This record gives sequence, structure tokens and C-alpha cells, in this order.
Amino acid sequence: MSKYLIAGLGNPGAEYAGTRHNIGFGVVDFIAQQHECSFVSSRYAHICEWRHRGKPVLLIKPTTYMNLSGKAVQYWMQAEKISPENILIITDDIALPFATLRLRAKGSDGGHNGLKSIAECLGHTQFARLRFGVGNDFPKGRQADYVLGKWTAEELTAIPEKLKLAEDIVKSFIGHGITRTMNDFNKR
Repeated sequence: MSKYLIAGLGNPGAEYAGTRHNIGFGVVDFIAQQHECSFVSSRYAHICEWRHRGKPVLLIKPTTYMNLSGKAVQYWMQAEKISPENILIITDDIALPFATLRLRAKGSDGGHNGLKSIAECLGHTQFARLRFGVGNDFPKGRQADYVLGKWTAEELTAIPEKLKLAEDIVKSFIGHGITRTMNDFNKR
């Protein structure tokens, strides 16, 4: 039975909770809550195991900080013998409008340090990623402040619906594969 690795990217620590950069953590936290599984602290990540349609799924939140996310992803891939096609990385993306979700089978890091770290550790970019748009409403040179900033009250009202959509995408990825899931969800 193939196992799946769903890695939500973010930074550990209370000061990063609820920031745009931590939406990957937010998505896997939401999935864990929906399926009543709890994260436990383990090597390089907080982990939670769950089954979808009988398939084992490992949710992880790397504790290596965003820029070293690859260390955690690579460790858990190897430890659990998970093949690259069964990996899904969930991350924030300033190139997408707020609350836009885009699934890709592979691609460049787009300047995202978490994706860059994963590509460096794995030695390739052939892994699926679900990009959660956080918008780019910041002055030139203020990108770090923006992504490490908290959501606005208006944004917070839209997030629960998008967390549910992200969960649906993750479940479809596990149940139906990347191609069908991209076809079903990227048009929305």
C-alpha cells in the first residue's frame, strides 16, 4: 500500500502562528482537526498519521524553519519509504491573488525558500505542490514583513472556506492522483 506525505510549510513558534507564511501549517492543522488526529513532536517535524480511502497518509509540519524544509521532507520520505509522486507540499505564494489555490505536478521554486530547500535536498523539482495565494499587497522591499505578517480581519473571514477547499484538493490528490485533481480544481 502506497503511503502519502503531505507537508505543510511554515515556521515553528508562537511568533509565526497565524502569519501568511504559515498557511501550509494552517492547511495540515485543518485536515488533522477534520479527521481527529493529533500532531506529535518527532524528528525534524510535528507529524500526524491518518488514512484516506484506506491509504496511509503522513501529515508533517517541519520544525526546521521554512528555509530548511527540505531536511524534514527528505527525512520523512526516506524513513517512511514514500515515493516522490506521493508527496504534496503545501505553501504560501505571493505570485497568486489572495485565497487562490493552484496545484502543480512539478516546477520551479518561484523564489520560495521552502520549495528551494526541498528541491535541493531531493535533487529534483518533480514533486507536487499546492500553492495558496497570499497576494502581494506590499511596498517594494517589504516582502518579508508581508509574508511574516498576520492576516487582515477581512482575509480571515475568507480562510475557513479555502482551508476546506485545500482539504478537498489533498483528498483528491490521494484518491485520484495529480492529473485529475489539477483538472478538477485548478479551474475554480
